[in-house]
Amino acid sequence: MAILRTLFYLALTFFLMGILIFVHELGHYLTARACKVTIHEFSLGMGKRIAGFTSKKTGIQYSLRLFPIGGYVSMAGEDEDKEGEADDPNAFNKKNVWQRLLILVAGAAMNVITGFLAMLILVGGMTVSGYKLPSTTVAEFTPGAPSYVTGLETGDRILRVDGVRVHTGYDLSYEIMFNGYKPVDVLVEREGQELLIPDVMFPSGIEDGIELGSMDFYVLSEESTVGNVLKTTLWRSLSSIKMVFDSIGGIISGRFTLAAMSGPIGVSSAVADVASQPMAVWNILYLFALIAMNLGVMNMLPIPALDGGRVFFRIIEILRFGKPVNPKLEATVHGLGMTLLLMATVVIACKDLFQIF
Repeated sequence: MAILRTLFYLALTFFLMGILIFVHELGHYLTARACKVTIHEFSLGMGKRIAGFTSKKTGIQYSLRLFPIGGYVSMAGEDEDKEGEADDPNAFNKKNVWQRLLILVAGAAMNVITGFLAMLILVGGMTVSGYKLPSTTVAEFTPGAPSYVTGLETGDRILRVDGVRVHTGYDLSYEIMFNGYKPVDVLVEREGQELLIPDVMFPSGIEDGIELGSMDFYVLSEESTVGNVLKTTLWRSLSSIKMVFDSIGGIISGRFTLAAMSGPIGVSSAVADVASQPMAVWNILYLFALIAMNLGVMNMLPIPALDGGRVFFRIIEILRFGKPVNPKLEATVHGLGMTLLLMATVVIACKDLFQIF
């Protein structure tokens, strides 16, 4: 049974990742078609082609490949000119720089939009099922709460934690978790006046080698209106995106180590964890939304081989008044970037395997 359960979680992980890869490549594909770019292939997966067909109308080859990780849209003139593409007026590199930027950004945008829609379904679904939306107003403290001892009071509407604005109970919980392991300044609204409370303390603990804070009070609920559902969806989505940048900052500062980073194997382990908890469907949907927005943001970082790296070269082209970087140089940079990314993927995969076994 344990083996079957593991295989199920692996299949579920690949299915969820497959959806995200599909919508990402679909974003590139639809935008390229709208810009009338010549497309050779739309592929899901990498490696040997195991299934697919070629459109008689457009000549585009649609493929499913052996390894269910990654995918691509192959366009004429995407890197260096290949034989037969130099004279194609609809090649990618013949389009103006703004069209090329739009095509490159579309994949990540589709991931973020997918994450937002998943978050909307999550928040709306939980609300319909009776779950109350948390506010940022303190309702009651736990016994001996450090935050009460250091200045917070019942009825305070918390506005900022360590200088970061909070709009919902989810934002509040995250900011206390991320920054509340140390004393933080908290801005509240108390009796109609804004009041800054310095050095508020929260309980803290170590999880996976990272010191985190935790809320030591309960909050009031908000009305379950359409407006509040949309507000919660928006700010919970933006908080999830901010989480990506906080994580990058944590890695750069040394607060987070390699142990905090995960690849597909680590994601599979996380899926198994949330699927085994109460409210598994909602937990998996939240994880899906989080990964979707994470992929969208990470893909737009100016790293060679990623879409963000290609966008970086388009920005340089704009700054050079339309003069592109030498295509061979750009291809070399992306090739080196891909090599480093593959090496990092292998290292993280090995780390995930060691942690599991």
